[in-house]
Amino acid sequence: MKKTIALITILSLTLTGAFAGQKKNAPAPKIPTQIQCPIEGGMVNIAKATKDHMYFDYKGNRYFFCCNGCPQTFKANPAKYANKPHIKTPKTAENAK
Repeated sequence: MKKTIALITILSLTLTGAFAGQKKNAPAPKIPTQIQCPIEGGMVNIAKATKDHMYFDYKGNRYFFCCNGCPQTFKANPAKYANKPHIKTPKTAENAK
């Protein structure tokens, strides 16, 4: 009987530790690789748009554009497009200044 209780105790502690470890090692939320252009509605590759400076930051959010005309349209009336797809403006040393 004592062996059974000891075995159950060890098993329960092992399982508790295994499940607790899963919570700590949960995968981070996926960062999107594409986003919709707020002007034209086409899909934009975030990495390419960032490299090509095809984005505009407005009120703590970053909006990505599919073509050269879209940033000017956005800048003319950013509030009109503020609820369109965006990400939070990334924190960089440049933003901190």
